[in-house]
Amino acid sequence: MEAGAHLSRLCSPISIFHDNCKVSPLSARVLNPTVVLRASSASAAVVKHSKDTTSSSNSPKTSSTRTNKGRLKRQTSGSRTGHFDGASDSRKLNSDISPHRAVSAVRLMRIQFGGAFADLLNEQGKGSGDNEMGYVERTLGFRTRDLDDRDLRLVTEIVGGTTRWKRYLDHLILSLCHDEKAFGSMEPLLLQILRIGFYEIIKLEMPPYAVVDENVKLAKAALRLGSGNMVNALLRKLVLLKESNSLPVPKVDGNDRQQARALATIHSHPVWMVRRWTNYLGVEEAIKLMTWNNTDPCFSIRANTGKGFTRADLVKELEMLKVPYELSQHLDDFVRLRTGMQVVIQAGLLKKGLCSVQDESAGFVVMVVDPKPGERIIDCCAAPGGKTLFMASRMNDQGNVCAIDVNEGRLRILKETAKLHGLDHVITTIHADLRALDNDDMKADKVLLDAPCSGLGVMSKRADLRWNRRLEDMEELTNLQNELLDSASTLVKPGGVLIYSTCSIDPEENEERISAFLLRHPEFRVDPVDKYVPCDFFTKEGFYSSNPVKHSVDGAFAARLLRSS
Repeated sequence: MEAGAHLSRLCSPISIFHDNCKVSPLSARVLNPTVVLRASSASAAVVKHSKDTTSSSNSPKTSSTRTNKGRLKRQTSGSRTGHFDGASDSRKLNSDISPHRAVSAVRLMRIQFGGAFADLLNEQGKGSGDNEMGYVERTLGFRTRDLDDRDLRLVTEIVGGTTRWKRYLDHLILSLCHDEKAFGSMEPLLLQILRIGFYEIIKLEMPPYAVVDENVKLAKAALRLGSGNMVNALLRKLVLLKESNSLPVPKVDGNDRQQARALATIHSHPVWMVRRWTNYLGVEEAIKLMTWNNTDPCFSIRANTGKGFTRADLVKELEMLKVPYELSQHLDDFVRLRTGMQVVIQAGLLKKGLCSVQDESAGFVVMVVDPKPGERIIDCCAAPGGKTLFMASRMNDQGNVCAIDVNEGRLRILKETAKLHGLDHVITTIHADLRALDNDDMKADKVLLDAPCSGLGVMSKRADLRWNRRLEDMEELTNLQNELLDSASTLVKPGGVLIYSTCSIDPEENEERISAFLLRHPEFRVDPVDKYVPCDFFTKEGFYSSNPVKHSVDGAFAARLLRSS
């Protein structure tokens, strides 16, 4: 489904970076309203969320969501105990503290306890920095100087990078602590400050003296003198090990499980993912995939031709903004950006409805649908609506795209965005659970089921997603996908087409779901997609599949299933 990458989840008017694939929220976290620096306890709970509540905010309200709730204890800069009285000293300015490090540490805390995601950019541009500084005030009891553009870029880099490399960074911290018990009981904020310092030294290769000095200052101001001393000792030890090329590295040997654990640490992924990928892909390809997931993502922008804004117009805007770009080799409306996304956002191109952030892999899914003027198309799990909008833009103001979703709030945003894009006369919405929909009078030429999925194909953009997935989620997801496929199939008129897509690279969510569906529904057959996508994306079974390593786009899958007349 569509999740994309979007970056911030509720950007107005649409989630711009998480709009390419609907990632199921099976492992969302919920933040205690009291902002905290220390989690004194944690317990598991089960809550219900819609498909748009999680990481990518994209999956139906159909699956239970595990969440860790902690009793969160706020420390003030004075007594270091008790709850923070925001009215007393929330405006206290500490100009000695690096603003990007303070914001990064607090954001990482919020990610840990479920109140934030690993990406900072949104359509508000600099406004996001203002919001983040507000969290710093409420959490640490002081504010730093305001974030400038460089600080915003550093926050994005540090938060995303520290989240991606968390397992490896923790391995280094534990190795230097020499005390597993002390590491396990470390205050969350102190651990985040250490992760930031380790990441800056190991991955960003910042000047060590500056990294040590600034992170020690932050630890002393936000926690206590002893915390600063610990940060100082561990960072200095790390610098010495790095300079002598003697950082501790796990050995990849032993049985399959031991090798997987070592690879999981080196490449900072969950062990279950590593084992799954080595089984499906082999060790070499699994390592390539993990390497891709750990690189800075490249984003794509789609020109909104439905509003008369062409790719040539978009290129002119980018050149005036001095943002480097590459034209998509396969999709006429798309442009790739490696840098400069913040500039595009601040220029207001997204707010004006002139373009959308959408990965090319999602664009290919729309190509597989092949919307035509005059057709009736149903998008079954539509929110936040990236594919809905793209399909509507290709229908020359003729026909209808009916967007169904269980999340009423997301549908409202989709409607607002459709109006902004000049497509509201083509798009209609229905608030419903697809599986309980009264569809006696609803039949369509084409039905798209962009299903809630694990999101295993979008992990380069979704730094936090790998840590929010569990092996147990996969069975729950595949059961949900089966149910949704069965329901979606009833909406296809005789001779019509059902398109099933995910933003996953996992065969269990893709090819295996199609095989199981065809056994249950012999009235459908595979309609090969070679007429709609380049041959490099066409599988031997007749499906569309994008591979992040091979194609340099998000991983995605789509199948066309033709209903007999």
